[in-house]
Amino acid sequence: MIQNLSRLIGVGLLSLPLHVYDVMAADDIFDLSPEQSGRIRVETDTAAIAALPKDFKFANSGKFTVAVSTGGPPLATYATDAKTVVGADPDYALAIADSIGLELELVPVAWADWPLGLVSGKYDAVISNVGVTELRKKKFDFSTYRQGLHGFFVKADSAIQDIREPKDAAGLRITVGASTNQERILLKWSEENIAAGLKPIELQYHDDDAARIIALQSGRVDVIVQPHAQLVYIAARDRNIRRAGTLSAGWPERSDVAITTRKGSGLADPLTLATNDLIKSGAYAKILERWHLSEEALPESETNPPGLPEN
Repeated sequence: MIQNLSRLIGVGLLSLPLHVYDVMAADDIFDLSPEQSGRIRVETDTAAIAALPKDFKFANSGKFTVAVSTGGPPLATYATDAKTVVGADPDYALAIADSIGLELELVPVAWADWPLGLVSGKYDAVISNVGVTELRKKKFDFSTYRQGLHGFFVKADSAIQDIREPKDAAGLRITVGASTNQERILLKWSEENIAAGLKPIELQYHDDDAARIIALQSGRVDVIVQPHAQLVYIAARDRNIRRAGTLSAGWPERSDVAITTRKGSGLADPLTLATNDLIKSGAYAKILERWHLSEEALPESETNPPGLPEN
């Protein structure tokens, strides 16, 4: 019953009253079973199939072979059988495979290994939260499918409500990882606040999720900032933090994540077309809603859009 209720609630789940969280656990909110009975399937997309390059040789005949890094839910993780890969990225990969009329073959890889495997033709694409950057565009093509967002999360009973712009974070103690994109952006926010006569942001550095969560719960910091999808799952699992806002990974511009393919392979435009048709049909929104990531939806997919600068 709770599982069905959570599907109806959708992304509004993270702002439910606290007593509702008390009867829910992460497994009630996210389906991590190997069966994946709620996975979204789609019809073939004749336009996307027609756009595929005639001379492209897929890594495995009749299959769309996709690398994915199982970094954790809700993006990609192992199911309860410890072998089936599930999550938002696998669901999206399946929808693309359906669209181009091929069987999906997922290849779990370590994050550091995907570039070499893709260049060597070991797989056709990478669908694993890869952000578009100008440096990566020199070697790969991109078809965007989700916004790259960081999340501002606070204790469930925090008085902090909305963090949308630099002034909202003035004077707050925020935990981030050192040398991260989040740190880079928040340092700029703090500079803007000081220039406007507001209090600076106090950044505190912790090496991992556990340390950051402990710092938040103990009251040593007011806010935790890290990739949004990770925090969506932690909020559902721990039931003691909530979202106060989101931040584009490319602030002040939007920064997207994308299907990554070999440079010049000819796959990018057809996969962008397939994504836009999934957006138009509503299947795209259903996939994101299933994993409570609707905030990360794109209005449309683009091939090789501007990415994060090299410096």
